[in-house]
Amino acid sequence: MSVAEKTNINILMVSQALQGHVNPMLNFAKRLVSKGVHVTIATTEEGRARMLKNTDQNFSDSGIRLEFFSDGLSIEFDRSDTKTVIKSSREKGAKNLSNLIDNLSKNQTFSCVIVTPFVPWAIDVAAEYQIPCAVLWIQASACYSIYYRYYMKIDSFPKLEDPNEKVHLPGLPTLEVRDLPSIILPSSPPQYDELMADFSKALDKVKWVLGSSFFEIEDEIVKSMDSLTPIYPIGPLVSPSLLGEKETSNVSADMWNADNSSIEWLNSKPNSSVIYISFGSLIVLSKKQMSNLATALKNSRQNFLWVVKAQNNGGFAWEDPAYELPNEFLEETEGRVLVVKWCAQTKVLQHPAVACFISHCGWNSLLETLIIGVPVIAYPSWTDQPTNAMLIENVLKNGVRIKVGEDGVGSVEEIERCVYEVVEGPNAAEFRKRALEIKEAAKKASQDGGSSSVNINKFLCELKVMNGSKSIKVTKMGRPLSTLWKGITKIRSFFSRIIHLG
Repeated sequence: MSVAEKTNINILMVSQALQGHVNPMLNFAKRLVSKGVHVTIATTEEGRARMLKNTDQNFSDSGIRLEFFSDGLSIEFDRSDTKTVIKSSREKGAKNLSNLIDNLSKNQTFSCVIVTPFVPWAIDVAAEYQIPCAVLWIQASACYSIYYRYYMKIDSFPKLEDPNEKVHLPGLPTLEVRDLPSIILPSSPPQYDELMADFSKALDKVKWVLGSSFFEIEDEIVKSMDSLTPIYPIGPLVSPSLLGEKETSNVSADMWNADNSSIEWLNSKPNSSVIYISFGSLIVLSKKQMSNLATALKNSRQNFLWVVKAQNNGGFAWEDPAYELPNEFLEETEGRVLVVKWCAQTKVLQHPAVACFISHCGWNSLLETLIIGVPVIAYPSWTDQPTNAMLIENVLKNGVRIKVGEDGVGSVEEIERCVYEVVEGPNAAEFRKRALEIKEAAKKASQDGGSSSVNINKFLCELKVMNGSKSIKVTKMGRPLSTLWKGITKIRSFFSRIIHLG
């Protein structure tokens, strides 16, 4: 009998309607449903049309309920104005989420609210209802450690104006400022810094921090947080089919229509002969980045599948004169290039024709790549991507990072170097071997008895205890095991320091 069948666990998940936020939440929801837990995902209203337009799926049949609330802005509002979006979500989104909880609570009692770190105001909403709250950390554990130590002032950071300045943090290799999440850098828009500061302040109301990563690839980082506010890796939060598991539900949260021509084209190519390039759903390359990348790929003589996301007018970004791709680019690469607006990435990465992935290093894309075992060429842009690129090169060692100039652009020669090194250079075989080792570690982590499976079961057992004691809506609820563990680890760390000093 499942945990939920014994205790009737109901979980409410809250996220912004962003592809990279909803995907890990949905994959976690599928894992919880497979254990008998009842899950409701609540996301902002502008995601309704995109999430339901591109699919005929029935979420109710999956055991997952989908709900929407307004962030206080119209559906037509241009959400590239992130300052206004963040402000409106904090002020009006919180109220609308409260109204949604009031409505849903007429028929059920929520055992827990799970939020992403980018809706910190939802933590306060959960606290107002005295519902235990967990954070689903949807980036690398390394980023959690960096943010925590920076905003809580646990460790000293150098002046962040110099990208070459060295940063020394527990559990991590020596970093340069350029390796840090861009949000904490002086060049970042202040609204992002304020958002992460709000999240850090709200952590005292959070009982669990659950990470979408898995312990085996970030063990030293995870252990370095034990004496502070621990993070419990429960990933990799990818589609169960990528882990060799049966899909309990085929629902997805894809907000873009995939171009099915990609697989047919890949079928015509030899094994390990295609470079796959995609920069996710948000990144738009500059005209210089586009030009350099196109020239380097043309010069490489390799086959390549390039995802260039459609612009708002529905056309290709490379059809916009502002991008100024080299003249006759498509003609000169005819037969060995396919450019599409979007594709089914996991199917592409699993195709035997794919040799490597040139990626912006968004964490979801990176996790999918790790599970499938494809080497990476990292070309990061902002937020957590520079840190992820550092992990690829210095910790995971399953690829290389494109070195960029002060303008953030990799030269044609540098991109050519990276393609050669990963695809056919003297270290290419080692990159492939390392990628396959990580793939096996990821599968083991998710299996019964694996590190992530154990952490999920611990989390559910704690909810079972709290739910069974009927203390869910009591202000002075008993301290859960996770909180006790925080206390134990802090005491252990304190005595360790005394022994060391002695």
